[in-house]
Amino acid sequence: MSQKGKKVIAIILGGGRGTRLYPLTMDRSKPAVPFAGKYRLVDIPISNCLNSGVNKIYVLTQFNTASLHNHIVNTYQFDQFSGGFVEILAAEQTYASESWYQGTADAVRKNLKHFSDHEADYYIILSGDQLYSMDFQLMLDRHIKAGADLTIAAKPISRQQATGLGIIGADENGMIKSFYEKPAPDMDISQYKVPNKFMQDQLKQDVNASNEYLASMGIYIFNAKVMEEVLNNDETDFGKEIIPEVIKTRPVAAYLFDDFWEDIGTIKAFYETNLNLASINPSFNFYNEEMPIYTHRRHLPATKMNFCNISYSLASEGSIITNAYIVNSIVGVRTIIESGASLDGVYCMGASRYETEEEKIENARKGIPNIGIGKGTIIRKAIIDQNVRIGDGCRIGIDDIPRPEGDYEMYSVHDGIIIINKNAVIKNGTVM
Repeated sequence: MSQKGKKVIAIILGGGRGTRLYPLTMDRSKPAVPFAGKYRLVDIPISNCLNSGVNKIYVLTQFNTASLHNHIVNTYQFDQFSGGFVEILAAEQTYASESWYQGTADAVRKNLKHFSDHEADYYIILSGDQLYSMDFQLMLDRHIKAGADLTIAAKPISRQQATGLGIIGADENGMIKSFYEKPAPDMDISQYKVPNKFMQDQLKQDVNASNEYLASMGIYIFNAKVMEEVLNNDETDFGKEIIPEVIKTRPVAAYLFDDFWEDIGTIKAFYETNLNLASINPSFNFYNEEMPIYTHRRHLPATKMNFCNISYSLASEGSIITNAYIVNSIVGVRTIIESGASLDGVYCMGASRYETEEEKIENARKGIPNIGIGKGTIIRKAIIDQNVRIGDGCRIGIDDIPRPEGDYEMYSVHDGIIIINKNAVIKNGTVM
């Protein structure tokens, strides 16, 4: 139950193949990608829901669901009195449909039969690859007071930022009258500027060059019956098809959100957003006890650091770091970093388990490095996926050698960032 006794169901869109985050999505779905050292991307929208009093949550996905399923089952367990749940709905063949999800709207449409049992009053539609902290009750308040059939969360942005986003045109009362998807840099979109009265009413600030347009955040609240009605067609995507049509025929409100929000659906955005968390004043606050981000409880020991030089970095629990130089980096859970190693601008996702001494001895006989980062290895501007074995004396991303973009046997290069694949084995002395 939520606002005024109304029932709210949250639907998190897990996305498709996650090609923009490949190879991190090679063996896992996008919502299951490790984030910020100890979390998964799906923890962000789920935590926002729980912090907002919304505890009936569905996650829609269709690719590589095993890792996501394990994480959710082991993390989000509710007592029998709360009535809460987090449930994965993967694409399935039925007598009515044999196809996979064809888009965001199609994914929701094909699962309406599962949602209908709850007799919800409102649906909250969320993305599985964004970083933000929002109280959805405030957005629901705005939705109800505006008498809207649909409310869209909107981020004030500059004209320069508008090129890559869906732009909302609203009146002085914040009711949305038009929508334009990703306008070209030289296109005149002045008619979409946010009215100063609406900005003052909602955020108590004047419009200026840094906030003169409104971008859709891909976060929606629908009246339940309205969503069921507007999905009674063959259109497949919310942003491109459903939302523009709803704006033409029904009352649609904007909810202004003027805090940190980042779409982290690409390798570049993923890398930069992660490393920003390790800065002195990160853009996103993971230390807000009133709006915590939840994740799997691992019951690991504190990280051990022996004779290290570490700055502007995060170290997750269960790691052992010895005589290492680490700057502008994130060290994930159970990461073993040996003596003399150097990391600069590296997100190391860590390991899912510790190796036994017997395993280490056996692997040494075969010339296989231990899980972690070996002695004297130097790494710059890289993402190291889970359970990677990097041997001694390796040089990754530091030498002036050509690195063509692409995907290779053990690694990939995207946006100039080296990504070492999950479970990869990088032998001693490798230069990459």
